[in-house]
Parts: sequence; C-alpha cells; structure tokens
Amino acid sequence: MKILEPTYEERYVRKQATRARHAPPITIPKLVYTPGRKQQIIKVGIFARLHGDEEAGTHAAFDLIRWAWNDPEEIHDFSLHVYPICNPSGRNLGTRHSINDRDLNREFWTGSQEPEVVYLENELKRERYHIIISLHADEDSDGVYGFVSGDVLSAQVLKPALAAAEKHLPINREPLIDGFLAKDGIVTEGYQGVLSAPPDQHPRPIEIVFETPNRASMEKQVAANVDAVKAILAQYRLLLAHAPNL
Repeated sequence: MKILEPTYEERYVRKQATRARHAPPITIPKLVYTPGRKQQIIKVGIFARLHGDEEAGTHAAFDLIRWAWNDPEEIHDFSLHVYPICNPSGRNLGTRHSINDRDLNREFWTGSQEPEVVYLENELKRERYHIIISLHADEDSDGVYGFVSGDVLSAQVLKPALAAAEKHLPINREPLIDGFLAKDGIVTEGYQGVLSAPPDQHPRPIEIVFETPNRASMEKQVAANVDAVKAILAQYRLLLAHAPNL
C-alpha cells in the first residue's frame, strides 16, 4: 500500500498545533483606569508594541495612564484599558516579530494559535470596547498618519488627532501610504489580520491604528501619540454630545 506524504499545508497545521500545545502560558500586561461612577462609561482599549521594536507606543501608554490618574476630571466618562507591551518576546528580542517569528498584527481572527494573539482576542471578546486604538511606528514614513475601520465615524475622530499630533511631527500627506490610498494622512483600507474588534461585535467600535515615523526622536513620537489619543477621546465625546442631531 502506498503511503502518502503529508502536504506542506498539512505539515504546517500539525506544526502549529504542536506549537500551541507546548506554548507556555502568556500574560500581556494591562493597566486600567476606571472613574468612580459607573453610568455611561466609554470603554477604550489602547494597544502598544504589538511589533516588539516599536518603543514609542509603550512610553505613550504609560504617560496616558498617568494622565488619567493625575487629571481624573479630564477623563471622567472613559475607562482606559492600556496594554503597553502586546508582544513581550519581540520586545525582549528587539524585533518586530514575536519569538515564533510571526508578525502578530497579521494574525487576528484568522484562527491563529499564537499565544499573544489568543490572549488578546479573549480580551477583545470579553471587554467589547467602544474605541480601539493601536499605537505603531512606521520605518518608512516621514510623518504621522492613521488607518481607520469599524464605525463610520472613525475618520472624523482621527482627523483632529492628526491635527493634535502635528504640533510635534508633520502629517504624512502622500496619496499612497504603505500601498494604500490615503488622503491627508487618513487611510481607509488596510492589512488583513490586524488587531480589531471581534467580527461579531455590533455596533462596530471606533477603530484607529495611529502611526508615528519611527525615525523621528522618541520624545516627539511619544508626545504625538499622547496628544493624538487625547484628541480622539475629546472628539468622540463631542460626537456623542451631538449624536441626537446627526
């Protein structure tokens, strides 16, 4: 009887399954600020360093949680859930990819068994955020820009965020960014498998991937990230206040 050799796809699936069974448990650090009152709280997930070599987002994440604690009146209607290091192994190695040599920001909602992705997917399913902000840095860009998805108002929320960040770094106004059509630093199409809300979450949240130029100084990248997130929250609050008239 002829024994058939497993195909490449079958070998890959088996390898992934074996890796998942033997993968050590992982915990992604999480910092939470929730105001005292519980009514009408807007839940915001802020995710940084999904690529292990993008340091600015981590510093910005810690600055944002300190801001929340020190100025609670500025954030009284938001609950911040901050994930400052989403790729611990990549951060320790100083690499974009994880220790398994995977670009984690192409793995979400694809059936991936990468432990970081599984952990974060469970967080996203449990928390059902109203706003999801991912902080990244682009090696090739000379300015800040962002990807929008989810709720149709995402672009309206990103626009003032870019204006706020422009105090520190220019906006990338190229018509093509990362191979996608862009206008005034806003990209409405993006990569598959990026960190996002669960596919079955309705209504869809505001989803923004905010990018700083990785070649800029760390100080300017951090400041741009922080001011962009603050502007996103302020604009979202403003849109909610005007919602009955929209």
